[in-house]
Amino acid sequence: MFGMPRRLLFGYLALAVFMTGDGFELTFLSRFLVESGFSATQAGLVFTVYGLVVAFSAWTTGVLAEVVGARRLMVLGGVLWMVLHALFLTVGLQSVIGTILIYSLRGVAYPLFMYSFVVLIAQSVHPSRLASAMGWFWASFSLGIGVMGAYVPSLLVPVIGEYATLWASLIFVAAGTAMCAFLVPGAPPEADRSRELAREGRTRELLRGVTILVENRQIALSVVIRVLCNLTLYAFPMMMPLYLTTDEVGGQAWFSLPEWMTLWAITNAITIVSNIMWGRLGDRFGWMRQMRWYGFGGMAIATLAFAYFPVWFGASFALMIVPAVLFALSVTAFVPMGAIFPALAPEHRGAAISAHNLASGLTTFAGPGIATALLPVIGPIGVCWAFAGLMVLGTLTTFFIHPPQPGITTETGRMLPRRERLANAA
Repeated sequence: MFGMPRRLLFGYLALAVFMTGDGFELTFLSRFLVESGFSATQAGLVFTVYGLVVAFSAWTTGVLAEVVGARRLMVLGGVLWMVLHALFLTVGLQSVIGTILIYSLRGVAYPLFMYSFVVLIAQSVHPSRLASAMGWFWASFSLGIGVMGAYVPSLLVPVIGEYATLWASLIFVAAGTAMCAFLVPGAPPEADRSRELAREGRTRELLRGVTILVENRQIALSVVIRVLCNLTLYAFPMMMPLYLTTDEVGGQAWFSLPEWMTLWAITNAITIVSNIMWGRLGDRFGWMRQMRWYGFGGMAIATLAFAYFPVWFGASFALMIVPAVLFALSVTAFVPMGAIFPALAPEHRGAAISAHNLASGLTTFAGPGIATALLPVIGPIGVCWAFAGLMVLGTLTTFFIHPPQPGITTETGRMLPRRERLANAA
């Protein structure tokens, strides 16, 4: 079904529902904190520390999922998220320190759920179809955190307020966790290494999630481009509500908060289709070329368009859809990243995915971190130029990474002749 492994259908659904709850706060939490007495810098710090904890949790998830079982770790992550979210709303919001501490601790939870499913996909799908399967993964992620996670709060906030809306997110996280526990199958027996690792030594395998960055140069470079490719995806939900709906960081109130939330929901709605599209195209015509030109090139242009369209055209919501569409089409061109890491180290798949997850976590830290550090110095437009420059750096880095791709490259990652690639894609 367009590259989706049917065996994991309920896993994709569980991910979408879980990430809906996790995404409730993204489009309004920074503004909510500022209105609650935080400074813009303090609000940015909350997101930055949270991203740092996410990075650490994501790094360990790939190997942990192979050690203890991917589905079991998903359920654990869901339960931990609910407990820490309740503590965040009841205790954490009482002070800046409490907010940073408990909200950042909650950052341990969602990577356990989300990235354990990446391991389950890698264990269940043939490498030649892995980018397509990862396309569905990111489509489910976008449907949850980006579309429903932005659209549902845009309906609830005007009615019940921001604080009550944060409580409502627990309903979706609980539902996604329950679906995972009762409807998602575990890894196929031949791919489940948990018993084997128990015999060999789990500590050694956990350490490999660190040492693989030194042992495998291609993995290390892939970490760099994985961090760069999603910087704005995590910086914009923190930065753009302040830039587009207030005058806190040098922007203007061109749009209302519900309008921004709707714009972000539209962006993520497009990614549902484009994730699937790019997954199929990457499997058929090449992972790296797709990311190099359509991913990094498109993201550089889209980032600058977000900065300049409101300046050039004012409060035109219709015209802001243009950079939103370009952003969605470009950011999803990086779908093959989830296939590249295990392809570069097939003998240590869990460690390779841990490196992928580390990079995914680091981008949630680095995106808001860069924005928080640079906003007071060069303003929001300057920050967008900085992100565009990093996209150019990502383009250059892709020339040094050569993953083996069935039907597209040789075993050393060099491209097959064009005629042979086209025959394989047919």
